[in-house]
Amino acid sequence: MQSEIMFAGFGGQGILLIGKILAHAAMEEGFEVAWVPSYGPEMRGGTAYCTVVISDRPIGSPIIKNPLHLVAMNGPSLKKFAPTVKKGGIIFINRSLIDFGADRNDVDEFPVSVVEIAKDLGSVKAANIVALSAFVARSDIVPMETLKHCIKAEFSEKAKLIPLNMEAIAAGEKAARK
Repeated sequence: MQSEIMFAGFGGQGILLIGKILAHAAMEEGFEVAWVPSYGPEMRGGTAYCTVVISDRPIGSPIIKNPLHLVAMNGPSLKKFAPTVKKGGIIFINRSLIDFGADRNDVDEFPVSVVEIAKDLGSVKAANIVALSAFVARSDIVPMETLKHCIKAEFSEKAKLIPLNMEAIAAGEKAARK
């Protein structure tokens, strides 16, 4: 089993962070993992994306051209990367910033208004965690409990952010189950 996930959006949306958290969760589950970040010259507002490869055997190459799944947090990312997603994969769409679909009938197209959900929780900054948890709940790529553990570990030095992020996980999971 090997799964490749691409997370893509604007710099400042926490794209690299959610890829790193998923990679950590997969390692906790005993999988082989590769995490490759990439971002444009401007961190905040520029293009940011990363790929995560999760496998039950050694990974031949961390570079992927055709991911199984895509988490698109903005329109340009959806336009650029949706055509590259493998048949049968998931295309997660941040419906808050993207008002169109992937135009694919061979994938699970999955729109969620993550910014509105995060605002309801009290901070738009939690939108990335809502997106990550919704994707994980839909894909079952790692157990939700492992994801929660890894998010707590990621924010351990900023403990005041843990309750908000736990609420974001629950809200993302709820959105995926609708």
